[in-house]
Order: sequence, then C-alpha cells, then structure tokens
Amino acid sequence: MDETQAAVQRLKHGDIGGLETLFMRHQVRAVRTAFLILQDEAAAQDVVQETFLRIYQRIHQFDETQPFEPYLLKSVVHASLNAARRYTKIVPLDGDLAEIQALLDGTNSPEAQIEASQHSQQILFALTKLSPRQRAVIVQRYYLEMSEQEMSTSLQAAPGTVKWLLNAARARLRDLLRSERSNQ
Repeated sequence: MDETQAAVQRLKHGDIGGLETLFMRHQVRAVRTAFLILQDEAAAQDVVQETFLRIYQRIHQFDETQPFEPYLLKSVVHASLNAARRYTKIVPLDGDLAEIQALLDGTNSPEAQIEASQHSQQILFALTKLSPRQRAVIVQRYYLEMSEQEMSTSLQAAPGTVKWLLNAARARLRDLLRSERSNQ
C-alpha cells in the first residue's frame, strides 16, 4: 500500500491526518491544473482547497480500488470550470510571466528553463485568450495526459463533442501562436 492509499484509508477511518497527507502530496499538481484553467493563482488555490474539503466530506464515496490522483484532478477540473462560470471576467495576466513560468516548470534544469522560456511565455499568453472550457480540454489532454475517452467521461460529454472541443481549442491556440510570432 502506497502513501496515498494509506492516507485515503486513514481518512475513511476518521483520521483527518490522512487529508493533510493527500494535500501535501497532490497540492502542487492540483493548483497547476486549476491555474491553467482559471489563469488566476488565488482562485486556483481556492478551488483546490474547496475540492479537498469536498473530498474530505465525501471520502466514503471514493472507490479505493481506483487511483486517487485522477479522481482529484477530475474534481479540480470540474471545480475550475464551475468557478470560471461564476467569474464574470477572466483576470488577465499582469505581465509577471516569470512567476507563472516557475510554477509550471517546477523541476526543469536552468538551461532547459532558459531555452523554453520564450516559447512557454507565448503559450501561456495564448492560453489566456482561450475560453475556460477550451483551456480545460487543453489542460486535460496535454498537461494531465488524459485520453479522449477519459476526457469524455470527465466532462460528461460525448466522445465526438470532446474531439470537436479539442480540435477547436488546438486550432484557436495555433492561430494565436501564429499571430504572436508574426507580430514579433
């Protein structure tokens, strides 16, 4: 039994320390996922905290035979989309892309960060121009590496709808990146 499974067991038996273990182990990836959809770090942290609270309240419904992280990240994506619907405006990036880049890069070597910095900044900027739903499918496919079938289940949408959403999001992202390159 790994640390996550043990933490889920502890939580199911009423030991709140299990929640702390789950939070410490999965918080960074969950916040990154929410941030990529919401484009607002504070909102992303709020969404993740709310998601962990809901998991705590409903832990008895969690099937222990399934891996925890996909369950958590699916919940974070849904909560992020719901939060995006609640916000009437998307908060634009204020130009401090270095902090966001550090959040996304995590453990890359300094050399790799320098090489990828300009391209990553262009992608981050282009992501801000996508709708929250388009950002969600991009995050699920390329950051969470979910299959289209997993995305279909997660989004509760037909596989054809997921393919359409993903193609539309990729096309929009491609157009935005081409436009950005031609403006330089």
